[in-house]
Amino acid sequence: MVSASKLRRAQEAIMKMRPYSERLSAILNNLAASIDDSVENPFTEEREIKNVLIVSISSDRGLAGAFNSNIGKAVINLINEKYFDLHKSGKVTILPIGKKSFDFFSRRNHKLQDQYYGLFENLNFNSVRTAAEFAMNGFLDHKYDKVEVIYNEFKNVATQIVRTYQFLPIIPLAVDKSLKTNTNYIFEPSQEEIFKELIPKSLKVQFYKFILESNAAEHGARMTAMDKATENAGDILKQLKLAYNQTRQAAITKEILEIVGGAEALNNA
Repeated sequence: MVSASKLRRAQEAIMKMRPYSERLSAILNNLAASIDDSVENPFTEEREIKNVLIVSISSDRGLAGAFNSNIGKAVINLINEKYFDLHKSGKVTILPIGKKSFDFFSRRNHKLQDQYYGLFENLNFNSVRTAAEFAMNGFLDHKYDKVEVIYNEFKNVATQIVRTYQFLPIIPLAVDKSLKTNTNYIFEPSQEEIFKELIPKSLKVQFYKFILESNAAEHGARMTAMDKATENAGDILKQLKLAYNQTRQAAITKEILEIVGGAEALNNA
């Protein structure tokens, strides 16, 4: 019941966020189509991968079925499949968001950046922005050559999908150059400056969207888990009642047989 109440607010938040995020990406796409290819974007820089940051988004609490364990497994699988050698040499860093992620990777002695795992205690854009800026600045300063995010995407109350997203470097936009002739923007101060401002803004909004997706998915997963737990408890209760009644009936039958046997023995005597 608590999760049902929280889910409604979390679902409203992500449903409002998705159109904003999509529209911002569309504006960025249109803008990219209208500027020269000579404009540099440091967030798209492809370089040799020597250090990797993996953002693992879970929840603060359990009792949500496989919600948190699926994230842990996805991170481990990603490391084993793509960054095994880097992990062995200590070049893979985990940025846990959510206490369950922090606990999971702390027990396994992974290299952690643990200053942001409590974001869900006060979930808002400003607190999430600092975590996004940490990842962005780490990429710009060449501390990390790649940043990946693993989170649960909210589909509906019963379905959460584990997603792995390459946050940095940005995968180049599929720019439709025909937009050049259809787009009529007045730029102030300039195309280049607006482009450089929009990209960091878009990245922070995108990061916030990941958090909101996970938050809504968590409550949906907890509702489903508790509903199944209630059903299982009901089934177990029925089985126990049946076993109790069968045992009680067997005891009564035994007592009756003993009484009848005793009476029969007295009659024969």
